[in-house]
Amino acid sequence: MDILVPIDGSECSFRALDFAIEFARRFEASLHVVHITDVETDATDDILDRARERLDEAGVTDEPEVSTDVDLSFRPAERVGKDILELVDERSYDHVVMGHHGGSTIDRAILGSAAHTVVQEEAVPVTIVP
Repeated sequence: MDILVPIDGSECSFRALDFAIEFARRFEASLHVVHITDVETDATDDILDRARERLDEAGVTDEPEVSTDVDLSFRPAERVGKDILELVDERSYDHVVMGHHGGSTIDRAILGSAAHTVVQEEAVPVTIVP
């Protein structure tokens, strides 16, 4: 089984990563961590470093990656959700584990939700970690 874990630097995305590490260990699955952004910055490096630390502590050898092929100018969360789905399709992932920090109804209406976009598509089983 191949598990995709998109991270955005939020605490809930790192809780999802921690959950996915244990999930992958339990089911002897491969873990693939990705950070989707429109441009790499120092914040990107910090996110990847935090992910690397968690993976190293757990003995996971997979290296987190960055995907920058995304236009985040309109409805960024929905666009990220679609990019996650494209990765699932291109790389044939079997499961997605991702965080979802909620947000108000207005936030979701204006910005969308990457988790909602991925779950709604029903392309692959998804575990959402709050």
